[in-house]
Amino acid sequence: MLRDKNFAYLNFDSQQLLDAWDANLVMRMLDDVYPGYDYLLLDEVQNLDAWDLWVSELYMQGKNLVITGSNAKMLSSEMATVLTGKYLQVEMLPFSLEELFDWNKLDLHHLMPEQGAECKVLTDDYLRNGGYPEVVASRQLVRSYLDILFDSIVWKDVAKRHNVRNITDLNNLAVYLVSNFCNPLSANELAEELGLSSVNTTKKYMDYLHEPYLFYYLSRYNNKLKLMKKAPRKVYVVDNGFVAAKAFSVTENLGRLLENQVFIELVRRGYDTEKTMFYYRSRNDKEVDFVLRQGTHIQRLVQVCYDMGSPKTEKREVDAIVECAGELKCDNLTIVTYDDERTIEKDGYKINIVPIAKF
Repeated sequence: MLRDKNFAYLNFDSQQLLDAWDANLVMRMLDDVYPGYDYLLLDEVQNLDAWDLWVSELYMQGKNLVITGSNAKMLSSEMATVLTGKYLQVEMLPFSLEELFDWNKLDLHHLMPEQGAECKVLTDDYLRNGGYPEVVASRQLVRSYLDILFDSIVWKDVAKRHNVRNITDLNNLAVYLVSNFCNPLSANELAEELGLSSVNTTKKYMDYLHEPYLFYYLSRYNNKLKLMKKAPRKVYVVDNGFVAAKAFSVTENLGRLLENQVFIELVRRGYDTEKTMFYYRSRNDKEVDFVLRQGTHIQRLVQVCYDMGSPKTEKREVDAIVECAGELKCDNLTIVTYDDERTIEKDGYKINIVPIAKF
């Protein structure tokens, strides 16, 4: 955004700066170091106490500001309080599959036949290792870099920001969530399973872990809001690489990795886990992974299945999406697979089977 622009830069990841904070002195120093700057870039601004009031003052003085922060609360409630209607929010996620292909100088939408093998390698690599730019460039760093990044988010962005005293419980919960990604979990179950002090503490910790974009929670769709709030929520992690780095797992679950990848892609497209994206369970306990809504209208049902090669698996997945489609009155049905592509017709419904690269 600021390429070729004259901008000043201040990084709030510096403890020295935070300990000796003096707003007037800082502004004088910026004028000395970056004379005549047009924009001011404030990096990880949420680390500064009462940052929102200071930013509001700068705005009133007519400064052009670009501010970054890895915290969802900071970018919604805190920003809205001081700068209502005066800012534009851009949410950045790790690389998508398309961006990973761009990085490797390939166009995901226009692949040559001879690029088929390379496409498979990259798709498989992304499924297992995710899209953090730092590790895309050197895949041997995935586990060590993301292991450290995960811990630093839990310690710095959660424990320190919220003054969490029982860091062991918080850390145990974070590792449990990443190990059980794509599963429906309730705060009651988690509190009991992990021996946490109370259900309220568990809910609080879960919210804290969502704030720095580490975990997302998907509600079960129901027309009655009260019932929707009571049902267990499914847990997703912001990047598949964290699963490789942190999850306690005996076997590699490619189906869940693919489901997590589809979820993050839907978040990237602007679907909101509070308003426009849910999972659904039918009266006969058949499940569809994603119910996508537009206003009050159900726009699309998306099911994820890594491999539909066996007739038994195909029947299970197709029966589930068709039954849910009947109850939700939706006829736009998609099953995302690793590399299967065709159309299936069942009970008057047409189901598009789409490989992840095309999805």
